[in-house]
Amino acid sequence: MKFLSLLIFYWVAPFLIPSPWGFYAHSLINRMAVYSLPPELIAFYKPHIQFITEKAVNPDRRRYAVKGEAEKHYIDLDVYGDSALHILPEYWFDAVEKFGEDSLRAHGIGPWSAYLNFLNLTQAMEKKNGEAILRISADLGHYLGDLNVPLHTTQNYNGQLTGQEGIHGFWESRVPELMAEDFTLWVGKAEYIERPQQAIWQAVAESHAQVDSVLRVEKELTAQFPEDQKYSFEERNRLTVRVYSREFTEAYAAALDDMVQRQMRKSIKMIADFWYTAWINAGQPDLSTLEGAILTEENWDADPDLKVRDH
Repeated sequence: MKFLSLLIFYWVAPFLIPSPWGFYAHSLINRMAVYSLPPELIAFYKPHIQFITEKAVNPDRRRYAVKGEAEKHYIDLDVYGDSALHILPEYWFDAVEKFGEDSLRAHGIGPWSAYLNFLNLTQAMEKKNGEAILRISADLGHYLGDLNVPLHTTQNYNGQLTGQEGIHGFWESRVPELMAEDFTLWVGKAEYIERPQQAIWQAVAESHAQVDSVLRVEKELTAQFPEDQKYSFEERNRLTVRVYSREFTEAYAAALDDMVQRQMRKSIKMIADFWYTAWINAGQPDLSTLEGAILTEENWDADPDLKVRDH
């Protein structure tokens, strides 16, 4: 049985880890964002921190079950050429008019979807709807976190175009799993964002600028590590699975100059800033007395289409 498990694993993938950012990393990012909020918001968020933490992964759980969900996690900028960030309109309806909705969705709508979630969070705070605030906050944290992952901005999202299959989960799951305990993830106090839509696109631009390094460094290290040192084996869910070794993972993180830690910190800061900005834009309502309802999975599947005019 053990031999069969190993054989099957070699056939299907270099490792089996959830993505994007991995369930562990997404949950940690959302949780840490709560601690950057001011007292007026911590009074509401802190009692529900476990909910915000656990539900950070729900968008991933919906990816293959809810139509229209998958494309909210990424954008393939390279589809649009070297000038993608200059030719893609920041606002959804302008982009639809220029490229057509079907074409946009085919290549990912992450930046526009994240901004819509931000608008929905603002509305939920205006209405002082505790259940909606929690639901949308957790989702927004997930989507903003995804946009800080370089491989969420390229067609070559898993190294499949360069013979580096598995790099997606390696960067965003394996590295945090092994090293996040040593990361410094306190990012300071949340700050107001004057231009949220532009801040989202800036994060996407900064992520995309790192794609080449993510791929190049892995390829260079692979040339230096024999396969039996690049990979190791672990027991997971009663199966022996092949994973990137600790030595290779640590070497990769170091060669990237702690990029994964920096992007996690950016995600945490951005999420806290967006939650705080939504509250400010909503008129700073008193949320301290609100109770967040326990949401069912059916509630979480309800997701509005991109129909809110964003300019």
